[in-house]
Amino acid sequence: MLGNQSIEEIRTEFENPLVWPLFEVLQQQGNGWKVHTLSTYLIEKGILSQLDEIPEKDLFKRNFLIMNALYQLQEELYPEQWLQVEAMNIELFSKYESNCHNHAIDTEHPLREYYLDWTNYQVEEGEVKRLLNEFWSSYRRYLGGCNSVRMDRIQALKLFGLSESATAKDIRKQWRKLAMKHHPDRETGNVEKFRVMCEAWNLLR
Repeated sequence: MLGNQSIEEIRTEFENPLVWPLFEVLQQQGNGWKVHTLSTYLIEKGILSQLDEIPEKDLFKRNFLIMNALYQLQEELYPEQWLQVEAMNIELFSKYESNCHNHAIDTEHPLREYYLDWTNYQVEEGEVKRLLNEFWSSYRRYLGGCNSVRMDRIQALKLFGLSESATAKDIRKQWRKLAMKHHPDRETGNVEKFRVMCEAWNLLR
Protein backbone atom coordinates (compact mmCIF):
# COMPACT_ATOMS: atom_id res chain seq x y z
CA MET A 1 0.00 0.00 0.00
CA LEU A 2 1.02 3.66 0.17
CA GLY A 3 2.42 3.58 3.70
CA ASN A 4 1.28 5.29 6.88
CA GLN A 5 0.60 8.74 5.42
CA SER A 6 -2.47 10.75 6.34
CA ILE A 7 -5.34 10.99 3.85
CA GLU A 8 -4.34 14.59 3.12
CA GLU A 9 -0.73 13.58 2.36
CA ILE A 10 -1.86 10.76 0.09
CA ARG A 11 -4.36 13.02 -1.66
CA THR A 12 -1.77 15.65 -2.51
CA GLU A 13 0.90 13.16 -3.53
CA PHE A 14 -0.76 12.18 -6.79
CA GLU A 15 -2.18 14.66 -9.29
CA ASN A 16 -4.99 12.99 -11.22
CA PRO A 17 -4.83 14.10 -14.89
CA LEU A 18 -8.51 13.32 -15.36
CA VAL A 19 -9.24 16.59 -13.53
CA TRP A 20 -8.71 18.70 -16.65
CA PRO A 21 -10.61 16.63 -19.24
CA LEU A 22 -13.51 16.46 -16.78
CA PHE A 23 -13.37 20.21 -16.26
CA GLU A 24 -13.58 20.70 -20.03
CA VAL A 25 -16.58 18.39 -20.28
CA LEU A 26 -18.42 20.08 -17.43
CA GLN A 27 -17.71 23.55 -18.82
CA GLN A 28 -19.29 22.52 -22.12
CA GLN A 29 -22.21 20.68 -20.56
CA GLY A 30 -22.60 21.42 -16.87
CA ASN A 31 -25.33 18.96 -15.97
CA GLY A 32 -26.86 15.62 -16.81
CA TRP A 33 -23.68 13.64 -16.18
CA LYS A 34 -23.26 10.36 -14.34
CA VAL A 35 -20.03 8.53 -13.56
CA HIS A 36 -20.63 5.94 -16.28
CA THR A 37 -21.41 8.57 -18.95
CA LEU A 38 -18.26 10.48 -18.05
CA SER A 39 -16.34 7.21 -18.28
CA THR A 40 -17.75 6.55 -21.75
CA TYR A 41 -16.80 10.05 -22.90
CA LEU A 42 -13.21 9.71 -21.66
CA ILE A 43 -12.87 6.30 -23.32
CA GLU A 44 -14.13 7.73 -26.63
CA LYS A 45 -11.53 10.51 -26.35
CA GLY A 46 -8.77 7.95 -25.80
CA ILE A 47 -7.91 9.31 -22.35
CA LEU A 48 -9.28 6.41 -20.32
CA SER A 49 -8.71 2.77 -21.26
CA GLN A 50 -9.03 -0.69 -19.74
CA LEU A 51 -7.45 -0.74 -16.29
CA ASP A 52 -7.94 -4.38 -15.32
CA GLU A 53 -8.61 -7.64 -17.13
CA ILE A 54 -11.37 -8.50 -14.65
CA PRO A 55 -14.48 -6.51 -15.69
CA GLU A 56 -15.63 -5.83 -12.12
CA LYS A 57 -12.22 -4.49 -11.10
CA ASP A 58 -11.94 -2.48 -14.31
CA LEU A 59 -15.27 -0.79 -13.56
CA PHE A 60 -14.26 -0.08 -9.97
CA LYS A 61 -10.91 1.45 -10.95
CA ARG A 62 -12.44 3.68 -13.62
CA ASN A 63 -15.12 4.87 -11.22
CA PHE A 64 -12.56 5.48 -8.49
CA LEU A 65 -10.34 7.61 -10.72
CA ILE A 66 -13.27 9.67 -11.98
CA MET A 67 -14.65 10.28 -8.50
CA ASN A 68 -11.17 11.14 -7.21
CA ALA A 69 -10.76 13.67 -10.02
CA LEU A 70 -14.20 15.17 -9.43
CA TYR A 71 -13.52 15.74 -5.74
CA GLN A 72 -10.16 17.34 -6.57
CA LEU A 73 -11.87 19.57 -9.14
CA GLN A 74 -14.60 20.49 -6.67
CA GLU A 75 -11.95 21.86 -4.34
CA GLU A 76 -10.13 23.69 -7.12
CA LEU A 77 -13.27 25.48 -8.34
CA TYR A 78 -14.73 26.43 -4.96
CA PRO A 79 -15.96 29.06 -4.12
CA GLU A 80 -16.19 30.60 -7.61
CA GLN A 81 -18.09 27.60 -8.91
CA TRP A 82 -19.88 24.72 -7.25
CA LEU A 83 -19.39 21.20 -8.53
CA GLN A 84 -22.00 18.79 -7.25
CA VAL A 85 -20.40 15.36 -6.95
CA GLU A 86 -22.88 12.52 -6.80
CA ALA A 87 -22.37 9.30 -8.74
CA MET A 88 -25.68 9.66 -10.59
CA ASN A 89 -25.96 13.45 -10.57
CA ILE A 90 -22.86 15.45 -11.45
CA GLU A 91 -23.51 19.11 -12.11
CA LEU A 92 -21.44 22.30 -12.37
CA PHE A 93 -22.95 25.61 -11.25
CA SER A 94 -21.42 28.94 -12.25
CA LYS A 95 -20.72 31.69 -9.72
CA TYR A 96 -23.64 33.63 -11.20
CA GLU A 97 -26.17 30.99 -10.26
CA SER A 98 -27.75 31.53 -6.85
CA ASN A 99 -27.53 27.81 -6.17
CA CYS A 100 -23.73 28.10 -6.24
CA HIS A 101 -23.70 30.11 -3.01
CA ASN A 102 -25.80 27.64 -1.04
CA HIS A 103 -23.10 25.00 -0.76
CA ALA A 104 -19.87 24.31 1.07
CA ILE A 105 -17.39 21.46 0.81
CA ASP A 106 -18.02 18.82 3.44
CA THR A 107 -14.47 17.75 4.25
CA GLU A 108 -15.72 14.93 6.47
CA HIS A 109 -18.11 13.38 3.95
CA PRO A 110 -17.32 9.63 3.94
CA LEU A 111 -17.46 9.28 0.14
CA ARG A 112 -15.12 12.23 -0.31
CA GLU A 113 -12.68 10.78 2.20
CA TYR A 114 -12.86 7.39 0.52
CA TYR A 115 -12.24 8.56 -3.03
CA LEU A 116 -9.46 10.98 -2.09
CA ASP A 117 -7.56 8.22 -0.29
CA TRP A 118 -5.35 6.51 -2.90
CA THR A 119 -4.93 3.46 -0.66
CA ASN A 120 -8.50 2.54 -1.59
CA TYR A 121 -7.44 2.10 -5.21
CA GLN A 122 -6.00 -1.22 -3.96
CA VAL A 123 -2.67 -1.19 -5.75
CA GLU A 124 0.96 -0.61 -4.84
CA GLU A 125 2.38 2.92 -4.90
CA GLY A 126 4.50 2.15 -7.98
CA GLU A 127 1.40 0.97 -9.84
CA VAL A 128 -0.44 4.20 -9.06
CA LYS A 129 2.51 6.21 -10.35
CA ARG A 130 2.71 4.09 -13.51
CA LEU A 131 -1.01 4.47 -14.10
CA LEU A 132 -0.95 8.24 -13.71
CA ASN A 133 2.14 8.52 -15.92
CA GLU A 134 0.20 6.74 -18.67
CA PHE A 135 -2.72 9.10 -18.17
CA TRP A 136 -0.47 12.14 -18.41
CA SER A 137 0.94 10.83 -21.68
CA SER A 138 -2.58 10.25 -23.02
CA TYR A 139 -3.71 13.68 -21.93
CA ARG A 140 -0.77 15.40 -23.58
CA ARG A 141 -1.62 13.60 -26.82
CA TYR A 142 -5.25 14.62 -26.35
CA LEU A 143 -4.20 18.28 -26.10
CA GLY A 144 -2.59 17.96 -29.53
CA GLY A 145 -1.18 21.02 -31.27
CA CYS A 146 2.51 21.73 -31.57
CA ASN A 147 5.26 19.31 -30.63
CA SER A 148 6.24 18.91 -27.00
CA VAL A 149 8.17 21.82 -25.58
CA ARG A 150 11.74 20.87 -24.68
CA MET A 151 12.79 22.21 -21.30
CA ASP A 152 14.83 21.24 -18.27
CA ARG A 153 13.91 21.43 -14.59
CA ILE A 154 15.32 24.93 -14.08
CA GLN A 155 13.38 26.27 -17.08
CA ALA A 156 10.21 24.57 -15.83
CA LEU A 157 10.61 26.11 -12.37
CA LYS A 158 11.20 29.52 -13.93
CA LEU A 159 8.05 29.09 -16.01
CA PHE A 160 6.17 28.39 -12.78
CA GLY A 161 7.73 31.49 -11.20
CA LEU A 162 9.59 29.38 -8.62
CA SER A 163 13.19 29.12 -7.46
CA GLU A 164 15.34 25.99 -7.53
CA SER A 165 14.72 25.58 -3.80
CA ALA A 166 10.94 25.14 -4.32
CA THR A 167 9.49 22.15 -2.49
CA ALA A 168 7.21 19.52 -4.02
CA LYS A 169 4.32 21.17 -2.15
CA ASP A 170 5.22 24.60 -3.61
CA ILE A 171 5.35 23.14 -7.12
CA ARG A 172 2.04 21.33 -6.77
CA LYS A 173 0.31 24.45 -5.40
CA GLN A 174 1.65 26.63 -8.21
CA TRP A 175 0.70 24.06 -10.86
CA ARG A 176 -2.90 24.00 -9.71
CA LYS A 177 -3.02 27.80 -9.65
CA LEU A 178 -1.57 28.12 -13.16
CA ALA A 179 -3.66 25.27 -14.58
CA MET A 180 -6.86 26.90 -13.38
CA LYS A 181 -5.74 30.25 -14.81
CA HIS A 182 -4.68 29.03 -18.25
CA HIS A 183 -7.07 26.16 -18.94
CA PRO A 184 -8.71 26.88 -22.32
CA ASP A 185 -12.19 26.73 -20.80
CA ARG A 186 -11.50 29.57 -18.36
CA GLU A 187 -12.06 33.24 -19.25
CA THR A 188 -8.33 33.82 -18.76
CA GLY A 189 -7.47 30.59 -20.59
CA ASN A 190 -4.92 30.12 -23.33
CA VAL A 191 -4.47 26.82 -25.18
CA GLU A 192 -0.75 27.21 -25.87
CA LYS A 193 0.11 28.42 -22.37
CA PHE A 194 -1.86 25.58 -20.83
CA ARG A 195 -0.07 23.05 -23.04
CA VAL A 196 3.32 24.43 -22.00
CA MET A 197 2.30 24.42 -18.34
CA CYS A 198 1.33 20.76 -18.68
CA GLU A 199 4.78 19.98 -20.11
CA ALA A 200 6.45 21.80 -17.24
CA TRP A 201 4.32 20.00 -14.66
CA ASN A 202 4.99 16.64 -16.30
CA LEU A 203 8.71 17.29 -15.88
CA LEU A 204 8.50 18.65 -12.31
CA ARG A 205 6.02 16.22 -10.81
